[in-house]
Amino acid sequence: MEPIFTRFANKMSDLAGRPATFAIAFLSIVIWGLCGPVFDFSQNWQLAVNTTTTITTFLMVFILQNSQNRDGQALQAKLDELIRTSSAENRFMGIEELDGKELRKARDDINGKAQAQEHSTGSAE
Repeated sequence: MEPIFTRFANKMSDLAGRPATFAIAFLSIVIWGLCGPVFDFSQNWQLAVNTTTTITTFLMVFILQNSQNRDGQALQAKLDELIRTSSAENRFMGIEELDGKELRKARDDINGKAQAQEHSTGSAE
């Protein structure tokens, strides 16, 4: 099931990000607005757009979150490979799995090392 959803999410997020998709959505809202007088701005007229936009938004959250999660994992894998193959400390691989307190400590350690290196080389911002 996951590969099917992944392919579907990839295709939908690709389509959602296109200018043509925005144009279609914008045009749909304009047409809906122009139909207001025809339907006497009734509750059903309002309910149609409210329901459609709510359902679309609800479903797109899951599709876009799936794409964002995969993008984040791919980026993290690339960063881990750069760390592994460079002179960076391997202890930073997988750092995204730390809890907030541990992550703040690691970030403070990195910032401290950067400041110490800056002072030792005599460079200033």
